[in-house]
Amino acid sequence: MLDANDLKKELERCANPEKAKQLSRYFKTGKGEYGEGDIFLGLTSAGQREVAKKYLDLCFDDIQKLLNSKIHEERQIALIVLRKTFEKSKNNSEKKRIFDFYLKNSKNINNWDLVDLSAPNIIGTYLLDKDRAILYKLAKSHDLWERRIAVLATFMFIKNNEFKDSLRIAEILSNDKHDLMHKAVGWMLREIGKRDQDKEEEFLKKHYKKMPRTMLRYAIERFDEKKRRRYLEGKI
Repeated sequence: MLDANDLKKELERCANPEKAKQLSRYFKTGKGEYGEGDIFLGLTSAGQREVAKKYLDLCFDDIQKLLNSKIHEERQIALIVLRKTFEKSKNNSEKKRIFDFYLKNSKNINNWDLVDLSAPNIIGTYLLDKDRAILYKLAKSHDLWERRIAVLATFMFIKNNEFKDSLRIAEILSNDKHDLMHKAVGWMLREIGKRDQDKEEEFLKKHYKKMPRTMLRYAIERFDEKKRRRYLEGKI
């Protein structure tokens, strides 16, 4: 059976140094940037998904070994495998184990693409029929990625036309200082608007004058030009 060491060797063979340089810049890995210290091998997302298909039977110890890695693609493939394991599981205790394992590893889910590919489908799906207090704790965390996990997890609620928790967490994060959170919250508000624009605008009318500009721009992206301009000019 293939294990984490086999995966590491395969990724090394697939490495593309020039692409790795591009990804390092794109994901802000420089000193003082949000992805500081992250190491890329240079695989595309599609390439990683293809590799991951061979390793869907990785055990938790192997997934943990990959999540502990400084190499971005190793952590990403670990999360792809974890998500697939969660999605195919019919066992509630195994789903709970994956949910707990994921939260225990939040420090390793430390770039926006890693959060976005996994938080809705693992954390959000698990909490669909459960208490969601953990999301409010994460939303108030000092850790950027835990806050992003909190808001992205609510994407699954939105897809099920449940907006209450998304809007409450958006309110908590409406004054967040980080640009990545401005984008994430604005994105979720926009997703609510796709399904119920009145509900989105009810929230915006209370908060749009104080929320960060990027958050507002993301939230109103689908509005008609006239309405977008009125929001941006503070004339709603």
